[in-house]
Amino acid sequence: MAGRMVVGSAALAGLVRPASAPDPAGGHRMLPVAPELTGLLPNRGLRRGSTIAVATGQPRRSGGTSLVLALLAEASRAGSWCAVVGVPTFGAGAAAELGIALDRLALVPHPGPEWATVIAALIDGVDVVVTAVPAAVSASVANRLAARARQRGSVLVPYGRWEGADVTLQVVRGAWEGLGSGRGRLRRREVTVSARGRGAAARPKEIKLWLPGEGLTRVIPRSAPVAASATGRSTAGRLRPLPRAVAAASTGPSRHGALTLVGPG
Repeated sequence: MAGRMVVGSAALAGLVRPASAPDPAGGHRMLPVAPELTGLLPNRGLRRGSTIAVATGQPRRSGGTSLVLALLAEASRAGSWCAVVGVPTFGAGAAAELGIALDRLALVPHPGPEWATVIAALIDGVDVVVTAVPAAVSASVANRLAARARQRGSVLVPYGRWEGADVTLQVVRGAWEGLGSGRGRLRRREVTVSARGRGAAARPKEIKLWLPGEGLTRVIPRSAPVAASATGRSTAGRLRPLPRAVAAASTGPSRHGALTLVGPG
């Protein structure tokens, strides 16, 4: 199935329902996550209407993107629509490998100055909205977007600093496995993910897992020995950044379907 590109202000029209429409979730208020991540979330899943922030940490390439992919995978596999905004280097290849359905994934690499309007429109009709947080976002704008997500039944996933999230996840430590004495390939990363929040998530939690693991995330047993590792960054499984105004197309059938890109004309 060929990829497609939707341009300009009409780009979101086909993805959203009218703003006055009620939350269609009804009693289905929970979107699934990988079993390894359930212990980090107070409801053991992505509760519709919640805001689940993923802190980027220092440096920014601290594993947050892999954590975002892991959060999306089960919900996407179960049929949910997802959107990723403001992350032009988002790895579509890595997303597909984790099971994220590209035909239900909308990418907005460059939302421009109307970032808040783009996020609000996606919240109206997409199940999970991931967004890089711009440097200057006022508390009032953040609060309005979180309130809109609660009303519409969408899960808002800010990627960056975000005050007032229901839960904030962050990769606090990580080491790569696979390198020996000057040789080898980076294969997987042992990470420690922390969770803190408010209400049911007020008590901080930490878990260790492989990210990425053997195709999926996998919790590391407490008794498991520490494997030989080296710090570094792997580029395996990633594609180069997608062009701003071009959607890649394939001439044959695709196992993952079409990828929807939204961008400037």
